[in-house]
Amino acid sequence: MSQWEHGHRLPKTEDVATVLTGLGVDAAERDRIIELARNAGESDWLTSGIPGMSQQMAGMLECERAASDIIDWSPLLVPGLLQTSDYARAILGAGDAPREQVEPRVLFRSGRRDIFNGNPPTRLHALIGESALRLQVGGDSVLADQLRYLLKVVEWWDSITIQVVPNKTDWHPGSAGPFVLYEFDDSPPIVLLEHHRSSVFLYNEDDLTEYKSAADTLRKDVAMSPEATAELIASAADEMETTS
Repeated sequence: MSQWEHGHRLPKTEDVATVLTGLGVDAAERDRIIELARNAGESDWLTSGIPGMSQQMAGMLECERAASDIIDWSPLLVPGLLQTSDYARAILGAGDAPREQVEPRVLFRSGRRDIFNGNPPTRLHALIGESALRLQVGGDSVLADQLRYLLKVVEWWDSITIQVVPNKTDWHPGSAGPFVLYEFDDSPPIVLLEHHRSSVFLYNEDDLTEYKSAADTLRKDVAMSPEATAELIASAADEMETTS
């Protein structure tokens, strides 16, 4: 059992069914968990659906809650964990989510920041593309507030580091697209590739090595320092406030 709990060995589907029966799990939930166990041996776990409280969201939440460190490379948008309510609302409202689901999802997204209040808190290293500072999500005022919020979160939580990757750079590993790297104290890392209507969780050792290397390159060789980042964000916020 301890081998399963620590991720060293995958349980057989039959073993999972036996445990769930012993715990008295209801039939629908039992079938869902057994299906997850049946596919757990795949090198990449693909789940599809509209972003929301879906299987893919459940997987991401579990990673966020269990991770000791999160490295989030987001070239075009402010990472979800750092989005203001208005910024998130502008994104979710422009998507295909039903109107009545937008506000619950906005509140849910804000609640994910509870991981920074843990003991110890989760460490987040946000690598944000310079384009995200200019993309007028929700308009000038919403973007200005979002940028000001980025400056505040690094003061509120010592566990958050933000670096901007400037547009005027040569090709780098992050040019291939956004990714999130979750690192754990007692388990191998996991990489999340999030797309419009699906997400891929990567567990393969070769993939993990590549993405860990990409994250290191972005942090050390491509991104601006946290201090220079703060200056750029403040300047961009001033610019947005002037034009709004």
